[in-house]
Amino acid sequence: MSSVKIPSVSIAVGHTGRSTHVNELGMRPMQERVYQMRGEQFLLIKSPPASGKSRALMYIALDKLANQGVKQALVVVPERSIGSSFSDEPLSTYGFWADWTVKPRWNLCAMPGGEDAQSSKGKVKAVGEFLASWNQNDGDRNDGNAALVCTHATFRFAVEALGPEVFDGRLIAIDEFHHVAIHEENVLGAQLKELLNRGQVHVVAMTGSYFRGDAAAILSPEDEARFATVTYTYYEQLNGYQYLKSLDIGYWFYSGSYLEAIHEVLDSSLKTIVHIPSVNSSASSTDKYAEVNEIMGVLGEWVGRDETTDFHLVRQKDSGRILKVADLVDDSDTNRRSKVLGALRDPAHRNDRDHVDVILALGMAKEGFDWIWCEHALTVGYRNSLTEIVQIIGRVTRDAPEKSRAKFTNLVAEPMAAQSDVVEAVNDTLKAIAASLLMEQVIAPRFDFTPKNTGPKPGFDYGVDSYKAGETNVGVNEQAGTIHAEIRGLKEMSPEAARICREDLNDVIAAVVQDKDTLSKGLFDAENTVPQETTQVRIPKIIRDRYPDLGEADVEAVRQSAVAALTLVQTAVKMEEKVNANLGLLEGVRRFVLHVRELSVDLIDAINPFGEAYAVLARTMNEDTLRQMQEKIAAKKVSIPEGEALTLARRALDWQREKGRPVQIASADAWERRLAEGVAAYRQHTARKKAKAAAAGATA
Repeated sequence: MSSVKIPSVSIAVGHTGRSTHVNELGMRPMQERVYQMRGEQFLLIKSPPASGKSRALMYIALDKLANQGVKQALVVVPERSIGSSFSDEPLSTYGFWADWTVKPRWNLCAMPGGEDAQSSKGKVKAVGEFLASWNQNDGDRNDGNAALVCTHATFRFAVEALGPEVFDGRLIAIDEFHHVAIHEENVLGAQLKELLNRGQVHVVAMTGSYFRGDAAAILSPEDEARFATVTYTYYEQLNGYQYLKSLDIGYWFYSGSYLEAIHEVLDSSLKTIVHIPSVNSSASSTDKYAEVNEIMGVLGEWVGRDETTDFHLVRQKDSGRILKVADLVDDSDTNRRSKVLGALRDPAHRNDRDHVDVILALGMAKEGFDWIWCEHALTVGYRNSLTEIVQIIGRVTRDAPEKSRAKFTNLVAEPMAAQSDVVEAVNDTLKAIAASLLMEQVIAPRFDFTPKNTGPKPGFDYGVDSYKAGETNVGVNEQAGTIHAEIRGLKEMSPEAARICREDLNDVIAAVVQDKDTLSKGLFDAENTVPQETTQVRIPKIIRDRYPDLGEADVEAVRQSAVAALTLVQTAVKMEEKVNANLGLLEGVRRFVLHVRELSVDLIDAINPFGEAYAVLARTMNEDTLRQMQEKIAAKKVSIPEGEALTLARRALDWQREKGRPVQIASADAWERRLAEGVAAYRQHTARKKAKAAAAGATA
């Protein structure tokens, strides 16, 4: 059992129970918010796992079928297993006016066969039969003939085979919408654009992570503008839980093989999902089966398999307790794998905490996988996309009895000077830290920023002294998870800019922390970069690129709100650590705002918004590694000719012999800094030569 304290960013929530409250129609808060927008032709729902997106879609679809002239509804999911989320639901039992039913022949996710073009022919035929089954005289139906469930792949093949026009008059509901992209190779994205341009379909798009880590955008700005948006944040969801009180997001760096370090972070007393690295990853040993055996050896002694579930049985070394371990990595026996998956998805065991203890996975169990008891998501290796990080974290953010704390840990390789690909390792580390920053923003409360002295807002608590004109005021609405803060110098904004700040602020911040240059300057060049260069130069450029139609005044207004939200949360986390480890994020923000004399745009711009990320990094990496990262980033900034770099590197050796230590890139002495830049630049020149020689040898 691990006893290591993993350096983490900890987000405390209010556990108000609001997320589980239902209205007279049986709708939870997010579903009620979505239902109010049911008349929109194009609707984008951004909401975290376990908030009830699938049922929200059912409410919307039934209303469109009965009251809006929509002929049929097609629900499109990324993989067959997620299709079960849209099975029959007796909504009338909870107060709604109709039930959701899907006839078995139209649930194509339950139909045998793969997802390639050949095996999908039968499913495409079924889609055609479903579309042809609509009869104008059927009227208001809820007999299971008005809805179809299929995978993204089946839908793509159907559009290619049948043409987009056959879907006219239908509702297309796309689950896990972040699989769509405007990239030319993304077929579903191109087909969606064609359907939008025809204007003859209704579209409901649903996702728990709208942003993409390092890939193309999901929608072009002009297409995204067609959608009405409902945003329900992670913080609203978690803050409204009954049991879960806090979420820890941490990183642990290892050297050598991850299998030699995993015992430090794998706590067998916690319900855990372990995602091992892809066999193509540098973190992998390339033998995924051996890795699974090693991890089970860390948990204890293997004693057999359960006959009913095919789970591994492992006896803990210290307590003798038998752990049940589900292996989703082993794909050598399809029958055994299906048996394990079936046991995990068995609804009879959904509320059985002791059904399974540890799940080992590679590409599965990331999205649409519902295990409410999961307390720890342990992910090995760098992830290609922050979307994937968020999806994995979503596995632990379920509410369950006796589950007061959940955590995500990313076990990642520490960059070493001896590595030839240390620059790539630095970039990967920046991604990891960006993910940490991003998650704080995903979980951050909603912000409602207004210019100073605009007056109190109904439903907000302004503390013991209440609202006072002319003073620093910050109000908290615990129920909605919203903070109202007045900021001196805040710009007025147009309705479109207000919409962006209301619905897309987390996405804007995601784009900021995913920008490698912005992040590296904020983390590793803070001494030479005033915060205003980041907040007033780099961030506006990111906003202009994302929203090209915004005027400069609105760009500035959105910039101010994005920087304020990013800075307030980062600074509140620091204050939370200083004052009280269990302080909620809402209270942490309030205390920081009240701590300063006056919250102003000038003050916010003067704070490095990446300071807390650096603190997390510094707690998990040693001084040498941080210095290496600074050197690599500095080398990318400084352009020094090879001859001059060699001269500086030689002088740096003389300097080291004299002083007894190597030169430091972050030194206060200008000459020492210049020598260090020369060393870093010379290493870059040498690395390029070696790479060019290797490439020439490979093609010879």
